[in-house]
Amino acid sequence: MIQPKRCAWANPNNPLYIAYHDNEWGKPSYDDAYLFEMLLLESFQAGLTWECVLNKREAFRAAFDGFDYHKIASYTQEKKDALAENKAIIRNRLKINAAVGNAAVFIKIQSEYGSFANYLWHFTDGKQVVHRDGVIRPTTPLSDTISKDLQKRGMKFVGSTIIYAYLQAVGVVDDHEPHCDFGK
Repeated sequence: MIQPKRCAWANPNNPLYIAYHDNEWGKPSYDDAYLFEMLLLESFQAGLTWECVLNKREAFRAAFDGFDYHKIASYTQEKKDALAENKAIIRNRLKINAAVGNAAVFIKIQSEYGSFANYLWHFTDGKQVVHRDGVIRPTTPLSDTISKDLQKRGMKFVGSTIIYAYLQAVGVVDDHEPHCDFGK
């Protein structure tokens, strides 16, 4: 059996990473539940590797009520303290507080735009940005713009680098390497 060619970053020894690369990364999403899940996970990546976060994804799902942003937006201090004690997830209190605050902002954006997907995709006029040049970009003018807007609205842990990784994750940007079989 011929193995498909993948982006170099996809650790071939981690089945979760391979499945993520092959089935999610760079594929356009318009599902607000998924868009929030990835926003929460990407915000916890700050200062860490994506593989670390991805390996804890199911623990995050259990700890954060299936990524239900309505529930998360109403978390009490007691719930946040319990999350900070949960050894299965990344227990950074600033990131936990940001997840709760970001959920509330996410809901406000939905209210304003009809969906978070509408908000996110309006920055590209509904078109996916595709790069096939093999250049690794930590940020772009697009991620700068969205990051600044989200911060202005009150979100935390949404710097341009995190937002660029997020845009790649949810398929607003497709940065599969030129040799990768999973790019367009």
